[in-house]
Amino acid sequence: MCGIAGFVAPRDAGDRQTLERMTRALAHRGPDAEGYAVIPRTGVHLGHRRLSIVDLSGGAQPMSTTDGNLTIVFNGEIYNHADLREQLQAKGHRFQTDHSDTEVLLNGYREWGDGMLDRLNGMFAFAIYDQARGTLFLARDRFGKKPLYWFQRDGVFAFASELTALLQHPAAPSSESALALKKYFAYGYIPAPLSAIEGIRKLPGGWCGTFTISSGAWAPRRWWEFRLEPSDEEVTPARCEVWFSELREVLDRAVKRRLVADVPVGVFLSGGIDSSAVAALAARHLPAGRLRTFSIGFTDPTFDELPYAREAAAFIGCAHESEILDLSRARELLPGLLSRLDEPMGDGSILPTWLLCGFTRRHVTVALGGDGGDELFAGYDPFKALGKAALYDKLVPKALHPAIRLLASRLPVSHANISLDFKIKRTLRGLSHPAHYRVPVWMGPLEPSQIDAYFGGRSAPEELYSEAIEAWEAAGEHADPVDRTLQFFTRLYMQDQILAKVDRASMLHGLEARSPFLDLEVVNFARRLPHSVKLRGGTTKWILKKALEPLLPASILYRKKKGFGTPIGSWIREGAIVPQIPGGEAGPLVRESLAAHRAGRSDERLFLWCQHVLAAWRSRRNAHSPS
Repeated sequence: MCGIAGFVAPRDAGDRQTLERMTRALAHRGPDAEGYAVIPRTGVHLGHRRLSIVDLSGGAQPMSTTDGNLTIVFNGEIYNHADLREQLQAKGHRFQTDHSDTEVLLNGYREWGDGMLDRLNGMFAFAIYDQARGTLFLARDRFGKKPLYWFQRDGVFAFASELTALLQHPAAPSSESALALKKYFAYGYIPAPLSAIEGIRKLPGGWCGTFTISSGAWAPRRWWEFRLEPSDEEVTPARCEVWFSELREVLDRAVKRRLVADVPVGVFLSGGIDSSAVAALAARHLPAGRLRTFSIGFTDPTFDELPYAREAAAFIGCAHESEILDLSRARELLPGLLSRLDEPMGDGSILPTWLLCGFTRRHVTVALGGDGGDELFAGYDPFKALGKAALYDKLVPKALHPAIRLLASRLPVSHANISLDFKIKRTLRGLSHPAHYRVPVWMGPLEPSQIDAYFGGRSAPEELYSEAIEAWEAAGEHADPVDRTLQFFTRLYMQDQILAKVDRASMLHGLEARSPFLDLEVVNFARRLPHSVKLRGGTTKWILKKALEPLLPASILYRKKKGFGTPIGSWIREGAIVPQIPGGEAGPLVRESLAAHRAGRSDERLFLWCQHVLAAWRSRRNAHSPS
């Protein structure tokens, strides 16, 4: 796991010092080593920060082939690199390293070109300079687990793992993107390919691109797309039993692949289904009592999952360790975290995730987690609401929706985790909008009319939620709402919120986070399952729970979902978090929302937290902009 940066530029538009500034801005991602390659007479500059995980002595980067024709900088892990190495050796390729996955990418690209991507099972973002073709080839993994930003401006093409590093280049744009920030308040995160800076783009997950040095042409393309292709087999008890067994097997292989490392490995364990499954399977591949697991808890019992984590650890036989997060500790940690965020992100669980990663890094260098389970197997609350939503649409005239929402708004406000009043109000808010973007409205900080008030002027909902609408429609004209909602969570929410959060929180501590549920074999299995075995009789993740019954107790598998939340609502109401009141059109909305929240008239936690994070990000930019 590493950080990468680089650019192609005329001699007067960038130099080694610029490359070093960009690369050193990523030092937290790769605390073990740094390396640089400046290719003479080409304008190609490549930088790398290394977190040593595999082939500690032989994996230094930038890495070149023996003839110097190919040079790579790579961030990530290729879990099937040993198999690919064997295939390449059989084709006559010779390797200089003992077991570096970076060198597998070099020789794989030489053998298969960009067709190599289809063979990779892992998480990655890399750039390969091809001297013979005069090109720079960039690629990002299927779900965008590893970040990659780029810009092309004033004769310069540049890329980096983080926005902050890219902004070190003197040719980088610097103005905020108004559209990206509108989408930030619509979703709670900035969806790819946008970034918070106008003119800087994220290469989306499943995309690659070729920059031709002589012409300056940049040609991005999608190389992989998540698409549900559910089986039309009859869902019988016998068929389900086969699926249960197959799911256990593919998950087991995925976990086993991610235990391979030349450094200590542990597991994040919340006591939820997904992380408990990963821990239970990991324990099967290690000597008894050798698996180390880590969790974080809260003094607020409605957010605390430690009892479940301890129960799961005791059942599995892990060496378990945990820390507690209380309000005073949060006050101490929060400013430091927000001062280091690369881009605004509205997920309040970034705080406990960051603390968990720092705690875990004191003991291990790699941690496996359960990310992807909810998205692939329909684990979120909106899935439960889909049936009720259809009934509501059918029975309740739209003219009555505002009155029903007004009535629900009078329910007493609770800041407990996923409280009943929160779910009712949020569901009704989503139901006030068309089906193809009601889920992001249900989950987002602001709805369209409020976004208009914040920014001034009018924004078409079809533009605000264009990514969600695209995901909804990609499921197919006759797709069930469950499959359409799965497409949204898997293609959009997971990449730009969940995975971005975990990447930033873990890499700020130099910790590598791995996700067995996003293994290619698991993904291909899950996307071919009919939705009726994911959401069944109101039970979310039904097939996963049934498959795991031989491995975990019912008290873990069938307990009420808490989610990895934080008591942000209470912290804002009590004054521990004080969102900044901006000037301009946004000021009145923030001021009124804060007053209503503190008075207990409404729950504005999501919006006020997003505003707080945005203000902190702007403050950091102003303090650290290159002179």
